Amino acid sequence: MSDRTPRLSRRHFLFALGTGSAATAAAIVAGGGTQEQPAAATPSGERRALGYRESAHIARYYRSTRI
Repeated sequence: MSDRTPRLSRRHFLFALGTGSAATAAAIVAGGGTQEQPAAATPSGERRALGYRESAHIARYYRSTRI
């Protein structure tokens, strides 16, 4: 009697990944009837970060990594 355990190979993983991606795409297309509401405007007194900003401590770190 031979006990064979299923072995997950790269081929099985990629097949499952492709199948999951296709299912996700189908779900997005099927639910495409909903529309997002625009985000509420922030008050003018409130600052909002718009991406990367180099602060003083980051500038010190960059200076310390120079050769």
